[in-house]
Amino acid sequence: MTEPVVRIRIELQEIEPVIWRRVDLPAGSSLATLHDVIQAAFLWEDAHLFEFRIGEKVYGRPAPDDDFFDRRVHRATSLRLRALLERGISRFLYIYDFGDDWCHDVLIEQTFTGEADVDYPRFVDGKRAAPPEDVGGAPGFFEFVEAIRDRSHPGHVDARAWCGGSFDPNDIGGDRIRERLVPIVRRRRLALDRHHASQIAKKS
Repeated sequence: MTEPVVRIRIELQEIEPVIWRRVDLPAGSSLATLHDVIQAAFLWEDAHLFEFRIGEKVYGRPAPDDDFFDRRVHRATSLRLRALLERGISRFLYIYDFGDDWCHDVLIEQTFTGEADVDYPRFVDGKRAAPPEDVGGAPGFFEFVEAIRDRSHPGHVDARAWCGGSFDPNDIGGDRIRERLVPIVRRRRLALDRHHASQIAKKS
């Protein structure tokens, strides 16, 4: 079955050269699914809070202390990409890890009819490896890259240990990204199967 698909580019702010990813998602995907896809595309572990800022509204996972901080957080599951298209919204902000404060520009580049034999969400392309988790934001990442490149750097050994032994700034890990997307694709297939089954049950 074909359906509208949205092509999205995600760019990490404050780092040059730009670290970016391009992904395709069904227009019916929620912001929560987009969050999962971004986590997969940047090879992060969903270990921290996140939010989308769209206009004056914030979407994420509401927390009990939001009222204390005078914050209104809407559920990321409540808004779908097709709704953004209908409102003419093509650019918004995604923030992950309120400590490292990774801010991403999210740009809807185009929409098209999906291919029947392609599994979505799909990783398209990108440039440069994403920062490791908990590296300390953009300043910490710059220090980390400097240390990992220079064997004589006093932090070289610690940097290697931090990233598991090696770090290639140009290796985006495409195969790992595709592996991380597999469970997201499976969840979508299951949801579609359930929807089709319910539709058939209604007709019978």
